[in-house]
Amino acid sequence: MASRSRKASKGKKINPKFWVFCEGKTEKAYVEYLRAKYRLPVKIIPKITGQDIDERTIESHISEKEKHDKDKIYLLYDADVIEVLERLKQIKSAKLLASNPTIELWFLLHYKNQTANISEEECIRQLSNRNNNKYKKGLIDEKLGIRLSNKQNEACNRAKQTDLYNNPSSNIYQFIEELENAKKDK
Repeated sequence: MASRSRKASKGKKINPKFWVFCEGKTEKAYVEYLRAKYRLPVKIIPKITGQDIDERTIESHISEKEKHDKDKIYLLYDADVIEVLERLKQIKSAKLLASNPTIELWFLLHYKNQTANISEEECIRQLSNRNNNKYKKGLIDEKLGIRLSNKQNEACNRAKQTDLYNNPSSNIYQFIEELENAKKDK
């Protein structure tokens, strides 16, 4: 089946569609949270081939769908495994959004400035303590959702101070900035 392209009617503006390939349930839950918050066309492609994603895999998932030149492709992955990170960095058709050690660091940046190395377990422990409940991977509960919304700017500023791909670091703020810009242009 040939792919179809979205075309704008005369005088209408085409907004980009955001394609997000992600590795796990937590990343998927977070992107669903962002899609609901911004009310933008965000397509989530979770756990297709685990960490074996490459250019061909991306093309095979998008070519069958409606697409446009303005569409943007993102990879939302943890940066704690060097071999996987290096393979992801080779994919030129997509913007890599990485958190080291895991996406939970990004969540933690909504609570505090984290400058020392940290493990995934410690991120989870601190999230549980700060929310006064047991943090569960794959779930954005009400308390966490409120914090993600209310402290997003602080988390973005904190993440900008980190050394990308090193522990601790996250560049998920770049996706947030894209969504913010798209929302303004809508």
